[in-house]
Amino acid sequence: MEKFMKELAPSIWPVGKRTVFCYGPREKLNGGTTPSCNAKDGNPFGSFWDTFNIDFDASEFYGPLFYDVKHPQVVQQWNEKYSPKKFPVLAFTGAPAGFPVHEEHVQLHKYLKWSNFINDKAERFIRENIPNKGKFLGIHMRNGVDWERACEHVGMQKLFASPQCLGYFNEYGKEVTKEMCFPSEKTVLAQIKKAAKTIKASSIFVATDDKPMLDKISKHLKSMKVKIVQHLPADPHVDLAILGKADHYIGNCVSTFSAFAKRERDSTGKSSSFWGFERQDFTGHTEL
Repeated sequence: MEKFMKELAPSIWPVGKRTVFCYGPREKLNGGTTPSCNAKDGNPFGSFWDTFNIDFDASEFYGPLFYDVKHPQVVQQWNEKYSPKKFPVLAFTGAPAGFPVHEEHVQLHKYLKWSNFINDKAERFIRENIPNKGKFLGIHMRNGVDWERACEHVGMQKLFASPQCLGYFNEYGKEVTKEMCFPSEKTVLAQIKKAAKTIKASSIFVATDDKPMLDKISKHLKSMKVKIVQHLPADPHVDLAILGKADHYIGNCVSTFSAFAKRERDSTGKSSSFWGFERQDFTGHTEL
């Protein structure tokens, strides 16, 4: 991306001609009535584009177009509507594909591998911050104001990435709850302590979009003498790579960021759990 912005963008995607694509208008977090993708609203969207000093000059709503491997013919429709000559760069707020990941595509994650650049950063962080190669617990928390607003829609059978814990047919849970989407500090601290004890963790790695709660976690686990660590400066890709390597992982059932790490861990046989959720099966048994 850095190479593209430095060497190619000035000529093929110059300032003043940068259009962002989204399926349809997105509501602006702080109000506003002009139809727009509002591509930089929220986290990690704003911070991602700011990393490369990108501001958008226009929004393009591509709906009802989409892409699905089952319908390869839609490629021609994309080319007809958005010719490379007129649109040499397609910058999306999110992938123009099914959301969340279709059940039959989950297993494809095993073919996705981190670049050496990202993997080396993750390995170096673990080597330098996890004492004596001990076990570590990885956690991902969504607790920013934009996520809190998104969690106002709890009570639904499906919300964002919730099929990863509730099941694609709600076979493991009836609906998304507030504790699953925006868990209380009490829930977070209790689950961290329980998981850390279970795996005998020497360290806890924290990835978050907003509040890392480092002091509160450290105080709650004072008697356990575990090390609480966070990767700084923030790097979502490195965070995901580290979460994929943890001895156990706690993620947010509703978050697609959490879901990425969960899919990677599933593909390598590593254990995961979710905030505020205990899996139920049809017989009423609880999986701990």
